[in-house]
Amino acid sequence: MDITFQKALDIVESLPEYQQEDLIDIIRRRLIEQRRDRLADSIREAREEYARGEIKKGTVDDLMKELSE
Repeated sequence: MDITFQKALDIVESLPEYQQEDLIDIIRRRLIEQRRDRLADSIREAREEYARGEIKKGTVDDLMKELSE
């Protein structure tokens, strides 16, 4: 099923106001959940890299020096 953005807006606008508000709440919660999942994935990946010894430690000055090399 191929729905364009405009078609989706038209469908949403055809709903009663209370359903539009419910839809907004549902979408907000799902977006928050997706961001939370991506953050959890990033944390898990960083921990795995750290466990494998792939993480370098140092100061900001150390990082800047390494980047300029």
